Order: sequence, then C-alpha cells, then structure tokens
Amino acid sequence: MRHTPIALLAAFALSVTATAALAHHSFSAEFDVNKPIKLEGTVKRVQWINPHTWIYIDVKKPDGTTEEWGIEAGTPNTLFRLGFTREALPVGSMIVVDGYEARDGAKRANGRNMTLADGRKLFMGSSVGNDAKN
Repeated sequence: MRHTPIALLAAFALSVTATAALAHHSFSAEFDVNKPIKLEGTVKRVQWINPHTWIYIDVKKPDGTTEEWGIEAGTPNTLFRLGFTREALPVGSMIVVDGYEARDGAKRANGRNMTLADGRKLFMGSSVGNDAKN
C-alpha cells in the first residue's frame, strides 16, 4: 500500500497545524473591550514571537510597589511593517500603553496604542474591532 505513508504524513501535518490554530484565541475570548486601561511603566522584556509580540512592563502602583504586566501586540511582521523595530523599544524604556484588560483579571492587556518617552505614538497592531462584538 503506497498510500499509507502519504496518509500518515498528511495526518501529522494536520495535527501540527491544528495545535497552532487552537492556541490562538480571538480578542473577545481573552480581552474585554469594555475594560479599557492605561498603563505607564518601564519595559522589562520584549518577546518577538508568533502569533503575537509580548511586551512586559513594570507598572508602579500608588503604594510604591510594582507589578509586571504583559501587553499583547500584533505579530512581529505586522509591527515591522508599521515601522516598529526591535531598536524602538529597548529594555528600560518608559512607555504608556492604551489597551484592554484581560477578562480573567490577570495582569495582561491587549495593547492598542503605545506612547514612547519622546512622544511618538505607535499603533500596536491590536485586533480589537475584528471580533470584539460581545
């Protein structure tokens, strides 16, 4: 049976791609468009990974302590096409992010716009509006 290796290869390829598709959730499944948030903090690290870039910032709370927030941005390719490069956001940079809080209360947000310390504003490739119909 010559078809067996081809069928096995096709089944493997489908299982690999199905896992990636399941890992990517819609905006409204993870974030709440009715919970806008503005975060000001210092860039701790940036992960340029697919399907979304993640920017981690330390945000100072009113009591003086800090908490780490993860900000979801667009894909690395989308950000590069918007003029957002790795050099634009070095660790230690102060930024302000407008976005939307996670539905589950975790210290995560979907970033809409970012303002850099020099006043430049960058669109973060947010997916809000694409499927954010609650």
